[in-house]
Amino acid sequence: MNEVALINTTDGEMLIEFWPDVAPQTVENFKALAQKGFYDGTCFHRIIKGFMIQGGDPLTRDLEKEAMWGTGGPGYTIKAEFHGRSHQRGVISMARSSNPDSAGSQFFICDGNASFLDRQYTAFGQLIKGDEVLGKIANAPVGSGNSGEKSKPLKRVGVISVKIVPRDSAK
Repeated sequence: MNEVALINTTDGEMLIEFWPDVAPQTVENFKALAQKGFYDGTCFHRIIKGFMIQGGDPLTRDLEKEAMWGTGGPGYTIKAEFHGRSHQRGVISMARSSNPDSAGSQFFICDGNASFLDRQYTAFGQLIKGDEVLGKIANAPVGSGNSGEKSKPLKRVGVISVKIVPRDSAK
């Protein structure tokens, strides 16, 4: 079945088509987490205009764990699946540490050309609806986060839910 991800945020909805032909394990991992409600109630905790918006950390549900945001995951990691598709605006990819095989649940959506990430991060899909929502989130005012990087949203940008739905039902 041709399925897509419907990401419902506090700023609107985004629709993502998957690339199972180049990143099958990553697509299945994201879909499995979404179907379990793993992403529901999290937020985009790192936003860099012109680069990307990052979410998928379960710790972002808890304000008391804010100092640890960006470090949470599902309790396991998946192997990287590098390929030739480029990180351009609207591409969804897995966030990770310095170890290429350290991705788990955190993802980012590119807000511009990020081709310098090609073959270093696992891109696994593309935004097909909701570009204005991506732009609105990417334009959120940010301040300094834990690392000192100016990427922490000043106002919570919530992920209400991520649902996996048949493509033809998502118009």
